[in-house]
Amino acid sequence: MTFIEDPYTGLKLLELSHPWGHGAPSYPGQRDVSMFRAVKHAEHGVLSWRINMSMHSGTHMNAPIHLIQGGADMSQLQPHHFFGNGVVLDIPKSSYETITSDDLVAAGSKIRENDVVVIVTGWHRRYSDALEYFGESPGLTKDAAQWLVSKKVKLVAVDTPQIDHPLATSLGPHRGGPTMKRLAEAYQKATGLDPKEEHPEWNVAHKTLLAAGIPTIEQTGGDVDELAGRRATFAATPWKLTKGDACPVRFIAMIDPKGTTRINPGNN
Repeated sequence: MTFIEDPYTGLKLLELSHPWGHGAPSYPGQRDVSMFRAVKHAEHGVLSWRINMSMHSGTHMNAPIHLIQGGADMSQLQPHHFFGNGVVLDIPKSSYETITSDDLVAAGSKIRENDVVVIVTGWHRRYSDALEYFGESPGLTKDAAQWLVSKKVKLVAVDTPQIDHPLATSLGPHRGGPTMKRLAEAYQKATGLDPKEEHPEWNVAHKTLLAAGIPTIEQTGGDVDELAGRRATFAATPWKLTKGDACPVRFIAMIDPKGTTRINPGNN
């Protein structure tokens, strides 16, 4: 195990975020994260960065307004979405596969109402600037998203680049796409399936979750494998961003092996 133990509480902490910075893998069609030193140690004894970026880079959270007109933005999301108990579902998937409601039922017996649900397909191990990472990743089906809504969960995280299958996004022949021009042909060649028949609706799984007021985290990573099939307490740290549709987050998990840690009432 690669847990880090907090010396004061005995809690064991686990990193669930990818490293982020200049050159972080970016979605096809979006600009890279670009960083430069506005102030340098050699010049003034101070380091200060300026950043040009897409908010949808690295491990990031999406607010309902991302896909739902009039939905809550990052500043309007209530803090209870960012902290609480939940479960990591181990649902291994290969190229071009989908995560269905049947998959969730089989893996999700530990889900409780108001849980954080983290879905691990194994795709976080491929995190890179690669055709395969973005174009061949698995994604949730509409019925999978509807099942999660029915369970009344409060946050859904995935270890894939996007909630939906890439052929259900603008990476394929939807809306402003395809931003990966090779994708539809490669999918059909690999699977023998027609992408327009298999994935006719644009971002339908993601829209289903966000329309229900459930924020999402994409590109979960770090040492998430260590928690596969287990319950834990989770914390994410988004920005209070007015009109913000998304932002990078630091995502962590906590477990309490001794069962002795409690939140102090703060009366002293």
